[in-house]
This record gives sequence, structure tokens and C-alpha cells, in this order.
Amino acid sequence: MSRAKVSMQELIRRRRRAVFVGRRDELRVFRANFEVPPEDDRHRFLFHVHGPAGVGKSSLVREMGQLATERGALVAYVDDGVPDLPEALGEIAAQYAQQGRTMKALDRALAAHRHRVHEAVAAAARAPEPDVPSAGSVALARAGAVGLGMVPVVGAFSGVVDTERVALRAERLRARFRTPEDARLVLEPERALTPVLLEELAGAADAAPWLVLLLDAYERTAPFLDRWLHDVMTTDRYGDFPANTVVVTAGQRPLDPGRWEGAADFAAELPLRPFTESEARGLLAARGVTEEPVVAEVLRLSGRLPVLVSTLAETGPAAPDDVGDPSATAVERFLKGEQDPARHAAALDCALPRRLDEEIVRAAAGRGGDGTGDDSAELYAWLRTMPFVRPDRRGTARYHDVVRAPMLRLRRNTAPALWSAGHTRLAELYARRRAALDEELRDAPGRPWMRPEWRALRVDELYHSLCAGPRAALPGVLREGIEACRFDTAVAREWARVVTDAAEDTGADHLRVWSDGLCDALADETLGALRVLELLLARAGFDDADRVAAHNEHGLRLFHLGRLHEALDDHERALAIDPGDPWGHHGLAVTYRALGDFDAALRHLAAADEAAPGAEWVARQRGETYRRMGRPDEALPWLDRAHAIDPREPLTLGSRGQAKFVLGRPREALDDLDRALDLWPDYPWALLRRARVRQALGDLPGALADLDRAHELAPDAPGAYSDRGDILRFACRHEEAVGAYDTAVTMDPGLAWAWGSRALSLEALGRVEEAVASLDEALRIDPGYGWAREQRQRMMGADTV
Repeated sequence: MSRAKVSMQELIRRRRRAVFVGRRDELRVFRANFEVPPEDDRHRFLFHVHGPAGVGKSSLVREMGQLATERGALVAYVDDGVPDLPEALGEIAAQYAQQGRTMKALDRALAAHRHRVHEAVAAAARAPEPDVPSAGSVALARAGAVGLGMVPVVGAFSGVVDTERVALRAERLRARFRTPEDARLVLEPERALTPVLLEELAGAADAAPWLVLLLDAYERTAPFLDRWLHDVMTTDRYGDFPANTVVVTAGQRPLDPGRWEGAADFAAELPLRPFTESEARGLLAARGVTEEPVVAEVLRLSGRLPVLVSTLAETGPAAPDDVGDPSATAVERFLKGEQDPARHAAALDCALPRRLDEEIVRAAAGRGGDGTGDDSAELYAWLRTMPFVRPDRRGTARYHDVVRAPMLRLRRNTAPALWSAGHTRLAELYARRRAALDEELRDAPGRPWMRPEWRALRVDELYHSLCAGPRAALPGVLREGIEACRFDTAVAREWARVVTDAAEDTGADHLRVWSDGLCDALADETLGALRVLELLLARAGFDDADRVAAHNEHGLRLFHLGRLHEALDDHERALAIDPGDPWGHHGLAVTYRALGDFDAALRHLAAADEAAPGAEWVARQRGETYRRMGRPDEALPWLDRAHAIDPREPLTLGSRGQAKFVLGRPREALDDLDRALDLWPDYPWALLRRARVRQALGDLPGALADLDRAHELAPDAPGAYSDRGDILRFACRHEEAVGAYDTAVTMDPGLAWAWGSRALSLEALGRVEEAVASLDEALRIDPGYGWAREQRQRMMGADTV
């Protein structure tokens, strides 16, 4: 009979558990909690483990997770490998799926969130214009709902120009965002995603006796998780949190008393202190260290801090002198027993990077620069055997903070030249990696700071530059913050962490001041990036060029928040500093356009053309502005000019295709939209527009296929459903059309034109009373909706309403 195979990872986990000692009281309390039903006042829904670095928090949390698994719980573990709340929710969903409980609705919602952000980046990269007619704007799906030709008319082409004016009016009423859901998904993802998570957890809670969420490294994740967790557990803001859920948080500090005041009736704090002598002796015995003089010396040097007890035990000391003494260097304390001085030096060198792989070891240790003496593979393999080096979530490795910190201090204080040279080599390595990625993604949509893989490289590059020269590098790091703040608070927080980590590791007071200010600014999840830009403008000492860039980015953030008049002020400030700045004129142009002042938009685009003559984006934006004004004949020459400058710009082709469609040239429109989608296959706006064109040319299957693909890319976008309704209506499939319209207005009750379109299909089905009610709703949303008023008059057979 063959034995069931067990993976290497599982065997390693078993061995580690076998030597886990101590923390019996904490584990007893946690275990006993599963014996108490949630309805019992003694039951605790939250356990907060806290204590200094190296005290064993992560080990205890992992042990708690294993204990919960043995009780049949679904367990998810999240640490500081996630940069924001959406990624944390994605990690929970992925780990539950590995345990057989998929969260399909949450996966779809997260995919929609990532897609909206990705498309916003793509549009911003192709033209720094947040209101482009593509799914790439922050109001991604709205663009698919308010393009030309979408408001209901009797025929496929009649009434198009009036339709555009109605759509633009509805756009302005929604203050930039197509739907409240769209705004929340982009700017406040917790409001859009958390209800979906709670519904998924409710289903999981019916299938498992317990749900357990382990939130480790909470001192780093609390800025974006703590307020959210408190709201989820103590308010009805997002829905019901299953009562059989137990949450464990673990960080260096106690719970925030201001936020968690009164939590003692449902939460238990588990403060961790160094091992008791008995626990430390137990760990040493498990590692084969039992000689009393040796045990006593380990206890004295380690202060019974678990990571140090483990580290010193791993060296296999046979006598007290093998352990070291309190004044020993970091290498002597943590690497006692290793006789190779080259390895001692390499251990110090390799403490500089925040994570390790073979190439990073080579750069940190200065190996192989002349093509000789490259033993980095051997060094990396040796380091991975050290008890203070642990694998991380990226597949690389990292030093434990308690061990890394004194090694950093030793290198910085005793060998500043080596410190600076090592950090410089590492900054150069990350710069080379970033440059290679830039080349690989040269034609890909998206601005660099929104690409996680690029961002990770840039953050490490900036960190090492700042450590190598805290004063020399700081101005460049602060300038980089302008671009990092372009998108959202999560991205800004990753950039700010560079300053925080460098302040801690260099001990530089001026970096600590900046770190404190940035952390305060980023405490607000929605406005954090905006606050950081304000801090940079107030304190960074920027030159004129940087101040212009910061004001324009600040205006962009306000634009995305729907604060359009304030955004105008920022761009005006930028132009006051540099009247010839094209991006200041650009920001004013798109903001005025969003406000419906097309003449002002065209004036500023003309000024941008003078400042940046021949720029593709200026010609495209002029064409797009005319298109939105309902003047496609004037839009087309500008779009032709933009296309001649850059034939590979899909936004130009999409906009030009739509203009040609409105001018009654559907086959030419189809050619442009086909080429736009060849260049950018994941372009939902173009898919929606092409579906319209295909329907007009009699290709109903092709039109529906485009709508299906657009729905896959943006599943929560009502525009795909309302477009489907129109296309089905034109095909006289009115029952199906009404179903599609119903879905659209359920997702976005403010889609006035969808209510109007729905009325025509209801009328065709003989349901005139319902049709009139649908038109009434359209007029309630937009009293100026002339087409709907005319249709209602026609249906009622009255001259006035």
C-alpha cells in the first residue's frame, strides 16, 4: 500500500512546529475561545498581539493559524507584503480559494477595481488628461455610457447631436464620475469592495465552523487597515460581519486607544514580552543546547528575546565563550561559530538590502565586479541557512529586523565608506533592473508608478540612494513624490515608506521630520495623496519647475475628487509661475471641458499648442473637445492631424472612429476602431463603440461579442448593459433589451438616457404605462432631457406635459 505523499513545505512546517515552545498562556486563551459560542459574552472576536520586534509575534500568529486550522477554520494570513486594502482583500480571497472556498464575486470586484486603475494609468500615460473619451479615465465606465450616439432615438443615427448634449449634461451632474459606484471603486475602494467581502464571508461562515483572519506586521498595515477593521467590526456601514469570525492582529504597539476605546468587551490584548526563563530554556533544549554555563550565557546576552535566543542557539555553542559577550559586534553575536571572515563581512554587507536574491547579494557584497571572485551563489545559499534569514512572499529572503538593525548600525557607524559604497551599488542595481523593465514595457500603456513591478524596483532604488546620501538624495526623492501622488494614497504611501525606512536606518534627523509629516498626511485614505502634495509644496523647497508640476498634480487630484473649481485654481497657480507651461493649460482645458465651458477649453488648448507646438496630445484633445461639443465635422481634421503625428495612438483612433460613425461613415469608423483595438485589445470604450458600429452594419453577433468582451474587462460598468439594451432594441429583441436596461439602471439608477431607452422597448412590447413611468424617471433625474420629454408627449398624445 503506497503512502500518501507529503510535500517538502509541509514537512518543514511540521518540524518548525515541533520546536515551537512557549506562549502557552496566549495559545490557551486563543484555543479556549473556540469553545465559547459567539453569543456568549466571554467570546472574543479580536485578539491583538503586540510587543517589540523579535519578541516572537509572527511565530505566535502562525501557530494560532495552525491551531485554528485544526479546529476546522478557514484561515487567511496577511502581512506587510500588501500595500493597500484591495490587495489585502485579494490575499484573503486567494488563500480561502486554496482551502476550497472561492470568492468569485470578490474576485470580480477586485478585477474591476484593478482594471479601472490600470485603465486610468493607461490613459494618463498616453495623454495626461483625466477626461479622455476612453475607459482609461478615472471615470472609466462612464465614458462608455455617455459617448455620442447612445441616447435613445427612433433610428440608429437620428438625433445624435442632441444626444451628445444630453449625455454631457448628465456627465456634469455626476461631477466627473459616471456613477457613485464608479467613484467609490476608484477613490474609496473600501466602500465598494467591503460589502462584497462581507457577503462572501457570510457564505463561507455557513460552510465552516470558524473564519480566522490573521493580520501580521500591523504596525505597517494599520494605516490602511485599522480604521477599516474597526468600522467592519463595530458599525453597520458595510453590512454584517459573520459572528463566527475571529480576527488576530499583531504589531509592535497596542491598539489605538482613541479608535478602540471600549473594545475590551469583545477584544483581548495579548502583550508579548521576552521569553520567561523556562520558555527560553525550552527552546534551547529543543535546539540541543543544554549545558548550563552555555544556557546561562545565551540567556544573559539575548535578554530572552525569542529571535536572539533562536539565533544564538543555532550557532551550536558548546561553551560560554562560543556565545559572545554583550559588547561583541553584530557579526560576533549572530554568527558565532562561523570561522570564515569573508562570510562575516558578507553578512554585514547583505544586511544593507531589505531583501535578498543572488544578484542582490553580489551587489551588496561587491562580488564579481571585475569578473573574478564571484561567490555570490554560495553566499546566498549560506545566508538562507541562517536562522535570522527568512523567505518572504516574493520568493526572495530577508533578515529579521532585530538582527538587521544592529548590523546596519555597526556598518554605518564603524565603516561609513563601506556603508555608502554598498548602498550606492544596490541603488545602481535597482536602477539597471528598472531600466530593463522600462525597455520591456516601452510600448505598454500606463504610467510607471502605477505598475507594481516597476514601483517595487523604484522604491528600493530610492531607498538605497537615500541611505547612501541622506541629504544629497532627498531633493530627488521628494520630486519623485509628485509623480507618486498622481494616482492614489496607496501608491503615495509606498513612496513615503522610502523616507520612513531610510530615516530609521540612517538615523538622520531631517529624514525623521519628513517621515513624521508624511505619515500624518497619509492617515487620510481618500485625501492622503492630496495632503502629501500640499506638504511638498509647503516644505520641500522646490524650484519653479517642480512647483509647477506639483500644482498641476494637485489640480489633477482635485479633478478626480470632483472638486473642479478648486482644480482650476491649482492650474492657474502653475501658469502664474510659468505662463508657458503646456500642462497648466492642459489642466485648465480638460477641467473647463468637464464644466461644460468648451470655449474656455479650446482657448487653453490653443495656448498649449503654442507652448508645445506639434504635440500629438494637443491635436487629439482639440478634436475630442469638438467631438464632445457635437461638432464631429470640426473634430475630424484635428484627429487626423493627431493620427498623422502618432499613428499608433489608440485613443485618437477610437475618437476618430466615433466621429466618423456620427458623420454617417460606419465602414471607415469600423476600420479605425479595429486598428485601435489591435493596438490596445483591452480598450472597453472602443469595444462599446465598435459594437454600435457593427450593429449599424447589420453584424449583430459581432456587436454582442464586443459587448461581452467589454463586460469581461469592466464587469461592473453599467454602460455595457445599456449598450447591449440599445443593440438588442435595434434588432427588435425587446424583451432581452428591457432585461439589459434593467441591469444597467440597477447598477446606476442615475443613467437618465438608459431609462429613456428602456421606455422605447417597453412601448414596443405594448407596456405603454411602464414606458411612460420610465420616461418620468429619466426626466426626474435630468429635467432638461428634451428627447425624453418629446417621447413622453408622443406617448401620451399631448402637446404639453
